[in-house]
Amino acid sequence: MRSRRSRRAGARAGLSLAAALPLVAGALTLGAPAADAADGPHGRQSLAGTRPAWATARADRGSTPESKAVTARVYLAGRDAKGLAAYARAVSDPKSPSYARYLTAKEAQDRFGPTGGQIAEVTAWLKSSGLKVTGTNRHYVTVTGDAAAAGKAFGTRLHDYVKDGRTYHAPSSTASVLASVAGDVLTVVGLNDAPRRAHRDEELPGPSAAFANSGPFSTYYGSNVDKSLPAAYGGHAPYAIKGYTGKQLRAAYGAKNFTGKGVTVAITDAYASPTIVGDIEQYAKRNGDRPYRKGQFSQVLPANWTHTAPNECDAAGWYGEETLDVEAVHAVAPEANLLYVAGASCQDDDLIDSLHKIVDNRLADIVSNSWSDVESHETPDVAAAYDQVFQTGAVEGIGFYFSSGDDGDNARKHGEKQVDTPANSPWVTSVGGTSLAVGKGGKYLWETGWGTHTAKLSKDGHGWDGFPGDFTGGAGGGTSKLFEQPFYQRGVVPDALARANGSAKPMRVGPDIAAVADSTTGFLVGQTETFPDKSVKYGEYRIGGTSLAAPVIAGVQALAQQARHGVPIGFANPGIYDRYGTAAYHDVTDHPLGKNQGIGNVRVDFVNGVDAKGGTTVSLRSMGSDSSLSATVGYDDVTGVGSPADGYVSSYVPRPRH
Repeated sequence: MRSRRSRRAGARAGLSLAAALPLVAGALTLGAPAADAADGPHGRQSLAGTRPAWATARADRGSTPESKAVTARVYLAGRDAKGLAAYARAVSDPKSPSYARYLTAKEAQDRFGPTGGQIAEVTAWLKSSGLKVTGTNRHYVTVTGDAAAAGKAFGTRLHDYVKDGRTYHAPSSTASVLASVAGDVLTVVGLNDAPRRAHRDEELPGPSAAFANSGPFSTYYGSNVDKSLPAAYGGHAPYAIKGYTGKQLRAAYGAKNFTGKGVTVAITDAYASPTIVGDIEQYAKRNGDRPYRKGQFSQVLPANWTHTAPNECDAAGWYGEETLDVEAVHAVAPEANLLYVAGASCQDDDLIDSLHKIVDNRLADIVSNSWSDVESHETPDVAAAYDQVFQTGAVEGIGFYFSSGDDGDNARKHGEKQVDTPANSPWVTSVGGTSLAVGKGGKYLWETGWGTHTAKLSKDGHGWDGFPGDFTGGAGGGTSKLFEQPFYQRGVVPDALARANGSAKPMRVGPDIAAVADSTTGFLVGQTETFPDKSVKYGEYRIGGTSLAAPVIAGVQALAQQARHGVPIGFANPGIYDRYGTAAYHDVTDHPLGKNQGIGNVRVDFVNGVDAKGGTTVSLRSMGSDSSLSATVGYDDVTGVGSPADGYVSSYVPRPRH
């Protein structure tokens, strides 16, 4: 089971770590995965993707001991998996006669969820195979048993494989189920135990280690220029801003008088900050945001936490992610209701459970998710489980937004060009990143695609070492190797991008839309932290990453839903692409000031990340150069269709019929 990682730690330095997944079943109507499920052995049906790519002959260390304990989830397909996918598309497409004819959560369950008979059949089959059923709900059946029983149930043998220097068990061949229950089973997860097992009843650690930005700052973009520093790009670069706040972001992205009133935005992450309520209230008071009304912010927390250790999910590292997401949505949509739904850990099972809670109870209209993983780590078994959640949400009018990643094309960090997941899914909105310039009085000046190169000030103070320096972070994007092009990208995404991987068919390209992500032009966030002197107190700092862009776009979508008189936007991509080429978007490019004209900002950072005791470093952060990705005129793989302009939110206001 893969784990997800919060982006926050890297975002402090202009990068961000990640965590997520994709989807397979039912994706045929929006963008099919490259390989379909094959028929299994006689009398059985294969479950595609249950043998992970790392379970190779070269890594095989022989059969797993038959007595080894195995825990798995058998996800239920429901009554009509193909019908679910078809209806999810129909209610999301503005050109469809079924557009916005959403179902209630109960109607969705009654129409597409599993029957009692299906659950009983799957349960009986699992028990007859020697597995113990330990839990059942409307989504899956949880089982435990030994490796021998698991192999018998799923028509395979478990072997031990070496992965990243450690040994895990996994199916030696694609798992399968009896033909008699094939229509009832979506997939099985847990037959491989990478990367680790859960530990129950853990306590959350205290606030994470403190971080602070050093000045000097600009109060708005370009307001503070130090001409004693070396020039770059034909002039002297301004100091980085202290951090944008809600008033500036609302002005830049066309909020006007809309506030998100009547809309509920959910946020999912792992764990829960113990100081979140006090932090967000103090931040709003200090930075001019509207005070929270009673009940405006609430949380849904699991009974127990798992994988909390720093070498597992690093629970404290997620506190800042929750805080950023809540404060960013509230800054952009100050009257929207905010619901935080915590995963018990950063593991897929727990994150899927948090999404299930939202969909099963129709708890929100918009769901912001700032976690991900890279596509090469994707396992279609888990992907199918995520996919089912996204499709069910779509038929209920719920939209899911995922950050696109913070390492550009991922080649520098992971050795090959690839996109992040689940932002690669055709069923979610992938949010890319920009570097944003907001001038005096909240005036929108320009944006570039987020792609940062860093050069430090030379020792003699007369130049920038290695100018423009090394690539240190940028918006994730590119072409999926797994998912075919969804219908809404046809005619918008250039064929050169859709076929960038040499595919015979056009493929899914991301991101879909973008907002501010560069930490040099980032957002001011406030939270309780643990400082080097062991004091625990509130502090503020500038932060970035596409984990900022995602909640900003979620906030903008809340404004748009209010503009359309509260009718849910649901799965947003068809509508987002329907507005392509209009005044709804800023068409973001890498060179907004002119062809080949570079842009840089000066940043001063504490060496120890907290105060001046260890000294400071001065660097030039160059913008608009994202690994091998480029922000160009029209759709591109850094910013998608662009960022919301003055006309975006107002474009959702219903037009009178003539």
